[in-house]
Amino acid sequence: MTRFSLCILTLLIFFSCKNEKAISIEGFSNTGEYMDYSLKIEFGQDIDYIELFDKNPSYISNGFDFPVGKPNARGYYNAQKFQENNHLGDDWNGNGGGNSDLGDPIYAIGNGYVSVAEDLKGGWGNVVRVIHLYDGKLYESLYAHCDSLYVDQKQFVKKGEQIATIGNCNGAYYAHLHLEIRDEVGLDIGGGYSTNTDGYLDPSAFIEKNR
Repeated sequence: MTRFSLCILTLLIFFSCKNEKAISIEGFSNTGEYMDYSLKIEFGQDIDYIELFDKNPSYISNGFDFPVGKPNARGYYNAQKFQENNHLGDDWNGNGGGNSDLGDPIYAIGNGYVSVAEDLKGGWGNVVRVIHLYDGKLYESLYAHCDSLYVDQKQFVKKGEQIATIGNCNGAYYAHLHLEIRDEVGLDIGGGYSTNTDGYLDPSAFIEKNR
């Protein structure tokens, strides 16, 4: 390969990868085995969400409900709470256990704007991310391991609207909803587990405090 060809190849690799970031995904399988995945997420341009909600004030949040068994999670239990095993969210399971809740509805916890609705592969599977403006501050809710997605990116949703169904990430886990709530919008997808909780809130405590 000539020096000129090598330079061209290097430039092509640089420009094709400059908007991607490697993400480590970690979790536990339904057999209890620790799982580690890697994937690439392509990040787009930032959005002025405050301005977006100013133009669409009917979608400003006026309180929050639970994402399953609406509005109070009836028929479900929190199988792995926030910071249990360094967990960064809550894992909502049907009372029947196992895959008994596979295909059950997932609801938006509050009014908001869908920033992501896609299959992120690895240990995340289908994910919905919703931006909320509440009491003058931006929050984000994240719903992971979904089976079917009922919303599209760049659409508005109302509290209690069905946005997805509970999945098992193509059999990687028993069916459940992994829910995160963040008070720092636009963070990387993350790993789901960490001792560093900067930008993350206890989902159940936040919902109970802001009904």
